[in-house]
Amino acid sequence: MPGMDFLPSSAVAAATAHVRDILGIAIEHAAPARALVVFDTRTALSRALTEAYQANLPDGRFVDFDAVTADEVHAAFRAMVAGDLVVLIQSTNFRLEAFRIRVELFKLGLKVVEHVHLSRMPGAQGEAYIEALAYDPAYFRGVGHRLKALIDGAARAVVRGGDAELVFEGGLEAAKLNVGDYSGMNNVGGQFPIGEVFTEARDLEAVNGRVQVHVFGDTNYRVNRPDTPITLIVERGRVVEALDSTPAFDEVLAIIRADEGEVWVRELGFGMNRAFTRERRVDDIGTYERMCGVHLSLGAKHGVYPKPGFKRKDARYHIDVFAVTDEVWLDGVRVYRDGGWEVRTGS
Repeated sequence: MPGMDFLPSSAVAAATAHVRDILGIAIEHAAPARALVVFDTRTALSRALTEAYQANLPDGRFVDFDAVTADEVHAAFRAMVAGDLVVLIQSTNFRLEAFRIRVELFKLGLKVVEHVHLSRMPGAQGEAYIEALAYDPAYFRGVGHRLKALIDGAARAVVRGGDAELVFEGGLEAAKLNVGDYSGMNNVGGQFPIGEVFTEARDLEAVNGRVQVHVFGDTNYRVNRPDTPITLIVERGRVVEALDSTPAFDEVLAIIRADEGEVWVRELGFGMNRAFTRERRVDDIGTYERMCGVHLSLGAKHGVYPKPGFKRKDARYHIDVFAVTDEVWLDGVRVYRDGGWEVRTGS
């Protein structure tokens, strides 16, 4: 098409192979279940992904979001039955008034694969995104479940990077998995790419020390990488100082403090996706969150783990920040070193 950018055919071929594994292994989509793909053609990445799904779902129904009305999209959703699959390929984030698409589709018992904010990842970033879709069940499930077992049993966690050490005492909450294994879960699917195990301190005030931040999510939900890592000083679970900060990061902290009074450290996230590293990034913060390393959240919002004194209506912010990480220890077990997870599986 004249005037349109396209990813190379090799990227489309890779996407086609990765989608085949996502559908067959992670989602376990198979006949007689039906498939509906709602897509747009605004970006090279959305077009490449649509082509990949067309190759893998020859009997699926494909609906161009920009070529139909909201009522027609709603009608397409209503035509599906529990166990069917809906795929959302979104250059931005499809808006259907107050309809929270993925949540409502899960309520209908549908499987959902969501690709979102693709416009934030142009050119080579789109190719990195496609690489991140590769699904290796032995790695994601094996390492993921082993990390969960270690997290759930740990009394102490330590994140070390540069000259900083952040310590979580008193145990961690039962870890949650985003590894493409939906056995025993209420919902099948979610936002892709995947690859994360996350938790938080049982006692939020039992988090102390320092952590260097090499990337943070800015006010536009994009990756912001300061020239020099920012060192956060954490006392009793709160950020009390930010050394070598930047105006953009100061703005994030100011917004949180203005609405919540103080800056809590909540999520402790172990990203597993090896397509993203400290040096290989994409601009969308929600996608980069899967990078192979450690991220934390700043702000009081973390609805997965209710805590006394934290009211959902007052907790407004969950800002991802990414830690310079040389090692992660859970009790006496080193689980991360030199950019990769080193846990043993099957034991």
